[in-house]
Amino acid sequence: MALDAIVKGLLDEMAANPQPKLWELPPAGGREMYRMIATQLETQGISIGKVENKTIPGPGGQLPIRVYTPVASGGTGLPALVFFHGGGFVIGDLETHDALCRTLANESGAKVIAVDYRLAPEHKYPAAADDCYAATKWVESNASSLGIDPNRIAVGGDSAGGNLAAVVCQMAKQKGAPSIVFQLLIYPVTQYRANTESMKSFAEGYFLERRTMDWFFDQYTDAASVDPNDPRLSPLAASDLSGLPRAYVVTAGFDPLRDEGKAYADKLNRAGVAAISVDYPSMIHGFFNMSAVLPQARQAIADAGAALRKAFG
Repeated sequence: MALDAIVKGLLDEMAANPQPKLWELPPAGGREMYRMIATQLETQGISIGKVENKTIPGPGGQLPIRVYTPVASGGTGLPALVFFHGGGFVIGDLETHDALCRTLANESGAKVIAVDYRLAPEHKYPAAADDCYAATKWVESNASSLGIDPNRIAVGGDSAGGNLAAVVCQMAKQKGAPSIVFQLLIYPVTQYRANTESMKSFAEGYFLERRTMDWFFDQYTDAASVDPNDPRLSPLAASDLSGLPRAYVVTAGFDPLRDEGKAYADKLNRAGVAAISVDYPSMIHGFFNMSAVLPQARQAIADAGAALRKAFG
């Protein structure tokens, strides 16, 4: 399938008005640029039942979270999605994914709890994974005060956040807690420095670039000491995926991460885990955060919300 016409227009406009590449900027500059892009491409002012900012205990100190209660929530005992934002473990925050979290809450009927985990390079791997695991465990332990059902907790995230959601599920399996019923993985990073066909085919010119991924990993890890097949970094490398929560795995046709996302869904299914793999063949990486300009993004988020609603029963 061809690249979506609106997406092509966006990419052409970016090519005609080039901005600095992420790897040319300090992390603080990359974060500022990402917030600017989110403001331009995300729908603003989405109605929501309630938004609460909180801090919780984390492995490295106080950890900010944001709790979204959907419109017409109907009281307490709601299911919950613990959400980890994308941004290569380096950029991204609660603000860049505010619109997506609002929409997912409304579409799924669940409370969404977004986690502002520690970022690299200030906090190297596995700080982000440790924060996300701790936050998910805290949500389960504090379900009553949050007004959620501790038996209906899912995790999810996009890109690096999808990696963290997959990692948290594997950590929960190993540690025996918390109880997670579902994982929503939106074009997840599943392999450290993957060398797939999609990574080669879409290495440049499709929004996310291979050199950007290399820069993210350079910030996130100490290359000399990291094990590229540590499942906390590369969930695809885990030897046994049996017993993990059911999954909904989203990929995009023109995304360098497409093949590793599909490979993770396939490996889950081979391990006996029900994993639905959904590809949007005309889309690029990051399209879930382009709802202001892409009708396909709005439909994809609605589809993900429906999958969550079904998983929660």
